[in-house]
Amino acid sequence: MTEAAGFLGDSWTVWAAVLGAALVTYASRGLGVLFAGRIDPASPLFDWVGCVAYALLAGLIARMILLPIGPLADVPLAVRLSATGIALAIFFLTRRSLLLGLAAGVGALLLMAGG
Repeated sequence: MTEAAGFLGDSWTVWAAVLGAALVTYASRGLGVLFAGRIDPASPLFDWVGCVAYALLAGLIARMILLPIGPLADVPLAVRLSATGIALAIFFLTRRSLLLGLAAGVGALLLMAGG
């Protein structure tokens, strides 16, 4: 048995994993193509999916600010909250310019954190 075969295990398990991943990927894409013409973008279901997507994004951002991991965990909470406030203020003052809000928030975080 070669070293690569020992690392990958039996070759049938590798092929089964690749086949399973391909099946799941292409089955979901096929269902998307099948149902794409039947979905009404103005339906309540579509609105609900959009709301869930925004809620997930808001939760992830809140977690990054309040319970960070890695280097951001060393930055004090007051600095993270201040940078977030500055980013939001610039975002709304510049007529919802995501680029300017993001740049202001990152710049404020770097300046206040001493980086």
